[in-house]
Amino acid sequence: QVQLVESGGGLVQAGGSLRLSCAASGRTDSIYVMGWFRQAPGKEREFVAAISWNSGNTYYADSVKGRFTISRDNAKNTVYLRMNSLKPDDTAVYYCASGVVGGSRVTEQGYDYWGKGTQVTVSS
Repeated sequence: QVQLVESGGGLVQAGGSLRLSCAASGRTDSIYVMGWFRQAPGKEREFVAAISWNSGNTYYADSVKGRFTISRDNAKNTVYLRMNSLKPDDTAVYYCASGVVGGSRVTEQGYDYWGKGTQVTVSS
């Protein structure tokens, strides 16, 4: 199994920046992809960004492309989400997820383990 712990959420004004971190532990050698999803109040959870653990290839939702950057530190088993130019619409609980078998990188079905989430609130 893989355990995931997110950190770095908080309250920020529109136009500001935050960096989320997700530390993985356990069977990290089995990780194939790491991703970030978010869920706003009253909405379904949606894909934000993903990174292939070995190749480093990245994937982004259109709504965050150009503003968010996903990166990884394999030595620390940690994935990051740098969020710039934040908007009130980015307010949500952000979840880190890991997939251990090949599959979709942009849907929940491609992920096997989830963190508990971290709240990001963007004020206008």
